[in-house]
Amino acid sequence: MFNSVCLYFQWTNDGDKLLCQCNSSIQVLNLNEGKVGLIIGTEDPSSDEGDGDLLVSFVLSPDNASIVSAHKNGLFKLWNLNDGKLIKHWRTIHKGPVSKLALTSDSSLLASGGSDSSIRIWNLKHHACTHNLQGSQGVISVLRFYERENKNILVFGAGDDATIKAWNLTNGHIITTLSGHFSKVTGLEFHPSGKYIISCGRDKVLILWDFETGKQIKILPLYESVEALALLPEKLTVPGKDQKVSGGVYVAVAGIVRLWDALNATELYVQNNSLIGKSDEDGGLSVTKLLFNPSTSSIAIASTDHNIIIHELDTFSCKKQLIGFTDEVLDIVIIGPKECHMAVATNSTDIKLYNRDSMNCQLLRGHTDLVVALSSTPANLCLFASASKDNSIRVWLLKDESAYCICSGMKHNNSVGDVALSQMKELNVKLATIAHEKDINCVAISPNDKLISTASLDKTAKLWSSDDLSLLGVLKGHKRSVWSCTFSPIDQVLLTTSADTTLKLWSLSDLSCLKTLEGHDSSVLRGHFLSRGTQILSVGGDGLVKLWCIKSGECVASFDGHDAKIWALSVTRDESHFVTGSCDSKVIVWQDATEETRLEKAAAAHERILQEQRLANLLQSNDLLSALKLALTLDRPATVFKIIQGVIKSGSDGLCDTIKQLETEEKNILLKFATSWNTNSKYCYAAQFLLSILLDDVATGIIKPSQSTVESLIPFTERHFSRLTQLLQELHFLNYTKTIMQPVVKNIYD
Repeated sequence: MFNSVCLYFQWTNDGDKLLCQCNSSIQVLNLNEGKVGLIIGTEDPSSDEGDGDLLVSFVLSPDNASIVSAHKNGLFKLWNLNDGKLIKHWRTIHKGPVSKLALTSDSSLLASGGSDSSIRIWNLKHHACTHNLQGSQGVISVLRFYERENKNILVFGAGDDATIKAWNLTNGHIITTLSGHFSKVTGLEFHPSGKYIISCGRDKVLILWDFETGKQIKILPLYESVEALALLPEKLTVPGKDQKVSGGVYVAVAGIVRLWDALNATELYVQNNSLIGKSDEDGGLSVTKLLFNPSTSSIAIASTDHNIIIHELDTFSCKKQLIGFTDEVLDIVIIGPKECHMAVATNSTDIKLYNRDSMNCQLLRGHTDLVVALSSTPANLCLFASASKDNSIRVWLLKDESAYCICSGMKHNNSVGDVALSQMKELNVKLATIAHEKDINCVAISPNDKLISTASLDKTAKLWSSDDLSLLGVLKGHKRSVWSCTFSPIDQVLLTTSADTTLKLWSLSDLSCLKTLEGHDSSVLRGHFLSRGTQILSVGGDGLVKLWCIKSGECVASFDGHDAKIWALSVTRDESHFVTGSCDSKVIVWQDATEETRLEKAAAAHERILQEQRLANLLQSNDLLSALKLALTLDRPATVFKIIQGVIKSGSDGLCDTIKQLETEEKNILLKFATSWNTNSKYCYAAQFLLSILLDDVATGIIKPSQSTVESLIPFTERHFSRLTQLLQELHFLNYTKTIMQPVVKNIYD
């Protein structure tokens, strides 16, 4: 999933990556992994340059090596696609936002079309504007280069006047005007034969033009606004018919995706709504962008609800669906025999079913109002249930890569707030009771299916018998609403979380509160037992995930990854991963790195012991200069001081050369030590000796001390200088006194 709303995208030549425009950044999505591998630009427009750095449009170079982006602040930026680093930026000169960009095949020329009705041509070697093409009206909606074999380059563009104009870059004059559309032109393609131009627009027509004469050959009525156009191969297999065709001009258009032979005015294929989870009443999928990739023979379409769907051209079957925006994540369950899928309930009537490896997504339709809760069961790993505001629950079965509804329940008279499945066997609805005075936030079933717990807005949790729904007890103690309740997997203990920012552990035998855990700054929304009931994982309205030790009652770790309240928490059966979902539209998969961290710490401790032993050996052998570098690496200031004092006392002249051979980071550490020693008159001589050596590197800029370091060094150095000056004056006075008194003493003895 993307981190934000995807507005525009481009496809790399090999078909492995999609480049998606998201606010102020370009996110490079790896299609094989379903993950964003690189973020180019500022991910959060409010973090650095603000809304002025908002990305308006971008173009990928034909060789897939670089990207040119246009920003709201009036800048072009040239990026390296491999590492995402900024290469160059310059002013656009346009008197408004740049809506379209285009590059020549060798990336030597850039065309930019703005809202000021002008098209500018840029020499990218010198980043200079060479042409200002006038003639269009309004915002430029289509911009393309056409390169002839004689290096005669034409620029095609269209604005709000619904005409397509072509400029010759040799003289900058308009050579062709294609008039036929009556509304904004949204797509333009050139046939490889050089004979035809194909265009589409919001006037619901597709037009085939003669390239040489500029005359209309065919006008195809599509009866819907067309937002995108893609040219298809000259030889084509018609999806669903196993029919091969050739010799025509084949294009894909969208609104609803349709394949046309524009030359013979034949519609070859219409997108089947069932393939995208839409009914005919929904009107199909509204497409805003459509691309064809020859390498993979696939079509990628972006929809108005910010999803990207990739289809096989030959069969038009859905290869992958990627969700660009999830809205608020309300609940998550991990399902499947190998926990290969997760179902996500968002602020939507649809359930999003993700493949955890590829992040391919399917939309499960059935509810008519928002789905607010999900539940899974260890009794059947492929089974899960959903609860909705449409007063119903549905039970779904995962089969292969898809899930379908196997039953539904309509017994509720109001919105269903939560749902729980039996842990050991399948249960049927057989009893009902009024459980709380206010809405129920959570329902949980014990591991042995004998007990049911409910948590409510009335500040209480209740225990029920699963046999007859008889009330076994009321758990009172929370000062505000109880958000969730969870049974311990091995002990007779119930965990509740509340809006009073606490978690409570209750004894099921006497219904007493065993322990209260405090640490969240906001409502605690979910809790889960870990490590055979010895630890607790909790999430809250403060956007934090906390890990608790039940024995000590203390929070042992906090994890910060969300920017808003976390509603959803799901843990894998082996507890190696857990998933959280939040109001910030993020689904984050966390990995338990406890063992890896322990091993890393053990390895680091072992390595440090070896280094300490080596240091001791060097000191024992009086190899002081070799020991200096190792002591700096181990961050041992006392040992470093001892070594420097030893070298100074021994009169060795190798200290200066050794310090000059140190790495910059090691010199910075030495400067930090010297700054500390300089504050004490006992150690100031060694400090001043080091400073005299390091001053050359400070002067040349190799070492850049901070302002606080300089401010600390100056007053103490001045104090030491004054003290030494006073001492020298006193010594000179003693010498003077001695010199004066020598004749007097001699006369006395004479």
